Amino acid sequence: MDRKHSFNIGYALLVLVLFGFLQLWLGWRDVTQLSYSDVMRLVGEGKIASVTLTETTIQGQFREPQEGKSLFIAARVDPAAAEAFEKAGVKVSGGTDSNWLTTILSWILPALLFFGLWMFLFRGFAERQGMGGLINIGKSKAKVYVERQTGVTFDDVAGVDEAKIELQEIVSFLRDKDKYGRLGARIPKGTLLVGPPGTGKTLMARAVAGEAGVPFFSISGSEFVEMFVGVGAARVRDLFEQARQAAPCIIFIDELDALGRARSPFAGFGGTDEKEQTLNQLLSELDGFDPRVGIVLLAATNRPEILDPALTRAGRFDRQVVIDRPDRKGREAILKVHVRSVALASGVDIGDVAAITPGFTGADLANLVNEAAIFATRRNADEVTMDDFTNAVERIVAGSERKSRLLNAGERERVAYHEMGHALAAAALPKTDPVHKVSIIPRSIGALGYTMQRPTDDRFLITESELKERMVALLAGRAAEDIVYGEVSTGAADDLAKATDVARQSVTRFGMSSALGQAVLEEQKQQWLGDGLMRQRDYSETTAREVDVAVRQMLDEAFSTAQELLRSRMADLKAGASLLLERETITPEDFPPLRRQGSSTVRAEHMVAVPA
Repeated sequence: MDRKHSFNIGYALLVLVLFGFLQLWLGWRDVTQLSYSDVMRLVGEGKIASVTLTETTIQGQFREPQEGKSLFIAARVDPAAAEAFEKAGVKVSGGTDSNWLTTILSWILPALLFFGLWMFLFRGFAERQGMGGLINIGKSKAKVYVERQTGVTFDDVAGVDEAKIELQEIVSFLRDKDKYGRLGARIPKGTLLVGPPGTGKTLMARAVAGEAGVPFFSISGSEFVEMFVGVGAARVRDLFEQARQAAPCIIFIDELDALGRARSPFAGFGGTDEKEQTLNQLLSELDGFDPRVGIVLLAATNRPEILDPALTRAGRFDRQVVIDRPDRKGREAILKVHVRSVALASGVDIGDVAAITPGFTGADLANLVNEAAIFATRRNADEVTMDDFTNAVERIVAGSERKSRLLNAGERERVAYHEMGHALAAAALPKTDPVHKVSIIPRSIGALGYTMQRPTDDRFLITESELKERMVALLAGRAAEDIVYGEVSTGAADDLAKATDVARQSVTRFGMSSALGQAVLEEQKQQWLGDGLMRQRDYSETTAREVDVAVRQMLDEAFSTAQELLRSRMADLKAGASLLLERETITPEDFPPLRRQGSSTVRAEHMVAVPA
């Protein structure tokens, strides 16, 4: 039997025995011992209410308590005592003699049944809630992997070469500590992996475990904190104690922000903050362990801005490794890893797939390959083609097709002109991304149609003129509606939101407004979740009005430019819309006016269905 379980059962039996003796003592405390003559005297005085006769004893109850006792017991001397009791009006019943074992069992068995039922129900609840046993609640829940049990090595990680080099140093240290100690160097106590969700932080940590050949303790930051105060700190102590016994080893804490959130100066008033206790214990352990013994701490987070400064300072987490979204070369390397088990057609160029997936993380690319394989399987093909990858990109960026959403003829024509306006503007503007595909098939994300642009390379700097052309392309769909129908619709809501965001950032972040000059008006803080930036307004109401005026002026100029451009290409606008109504999806090969030799995200401008 498991030692832990036998320990728990032993304690349970001891508690039950003590409980039984307690019940027995409480029961006998209310019983007085009488002689036979005393019983008969009390019967004559009418003070006895009822008796139970056995072969050797008389057990009874007083009508009123005598000297604080309500029950009595006496030895039975006269076999004919029953007649005397009946004559005196005492209620008489028969019984059998009970021994001490029967008495004890009569008290213990009900308690044992109750306790067993309670343990059964509580254990089921604890397992469902992930609480574990009460005896072991302070134990660490870290999963332990040894050597290559993770199934991941550095060969399975691609697109983040710089991060891989830094983490390979940790593996090298664990394999050969003397190499670094020769010149007095020490390995960093802690390494924090930082980056957006899906970029491969956890995968990288598992690769370190697969390469290092040492025990690897893996735990999530949320597993330290439970419903009981002090449990988190106990688990931190237990985790590091296990690590010391298994050194050299690696401790990996995933989602560190669940544990290491910055402490508030107002927290803890009127009580104890469990998360703060846990964090304090972690800080204490980081100060206490010697990296020379071979314990390396890895942690991952996508919210470094909320971590406690005491946790991220040098001496605790000495090194931060940024694992960002891969560039085109990195995406190509990641795709090559994921297509190893996929049967590709001869016409598939992984470089082309990488080109149409800017901004995709490693997780996105893995999902892309899987979606492409699903598309190929759906049509019973033996190989995955380039069309499957293109359809998979559209599925991820714009959602799945919803051909069941039927638009009336007027709405369908309006969507065609709207999308052709986007496409012709993008083709005519030299600094925007070339058009890849135009479609008026509704999508599951709410888009009634979309224009997909395909970049030719990754961009890290964007000029003022490029931003202006981007706004023109965004507003061209709305401009096409205005030219053809004389009014606009709600379908351009998403385009307006994107164009307004570009204009506002041009004014407040990039100093591209002549009226407001060379100034940053909004403080920017990098974050990996949400829109990537936390904006904090730092200007007066007067300046706010000037910002609004400058933004409106930029948008008006972009809209006017889009109208002029489309009026000059009215024939192409009508011809393209007609072809789009006929085929629903077209490419530059189908409609030559969309072709352009140019350079420049897959970006898609949607016409979105907006509830009235």
